[in-house]
Amino acid sequence: MVQMLLEGTRDTLYMTLMATLFGYVLGLPMGIVLAVTDKNGICANKIVYKVLDFIVNLVRSVPFLILLILVIPLTRLIVGKSYGSTATIVPLVIAAAPFIARMVESSLKEVEQGTIEAALSMGAGTGTIIWKVLLAEARTSLLVGVTIAVGTILGYSAMAGVVGGGGLGDIAIRYGYYRYETGVMIVTIIILVVLVQILQGLGMMLSRKLDRRRREL
Repeated sequence: MVQMLLEGTRDTLYMTLMATLFGYVLGLPMGIVLAVTDKNGICANKIVYKVLDFIVNLVRSVPFLILLILVIPLTRLIVGKSYGSTATIVPLVIAAAPFIARMVESSLKEVEQGTIEAALSMGAGTGTIIWKVLLAEARTSLLVGVTIAVGTILGYSAMAGVVGGGGLGDIAIRYGYYRYETGVMIVTIIILVVLVQILQGLGMMLSRKLDRRRREL
């Protein structure tokens, strides 16, 4: 049982961290596009914003368990199977990307308009403003967003246990629920809580350090 819980913890961390990584590969550009094409953005484009906004809202409105089932054909196409920790990464990324995009958009919109206008007045291009102004000024908020995303994705990975997604959620369902082993259920919950606290604690510590360095500059 101890070996199984250790493997479940490893699989949960694997799913969570990989899904967060690929979620940001998709969600970060989406969030940037949403921020810069908004009506007050540096590249305002109503059509692009509305289309991307609709897609993000559409995916976010689908409950994760339903999304998990809906994308089974896509998961099989990409991974070759629809169960296990690696297969669960696919729906986790699809669910996480729109959530991450919204957090990135919100973080970038917190950057003071005066800072952006100053960069524009000095002839800075769109790429320069995005990289050296928006992302640089919002880095503390973005890191807090990463911390929130990791906690949310960790919760999603536990729900994937309902359909054999692997990890601690799968152990909790198979042993704690189906076999009525309450002790296993309690242990998996405790491990999940500890993992969330550790990951969020590390993220908040890093964000505070970045914010302190920024103020010193």
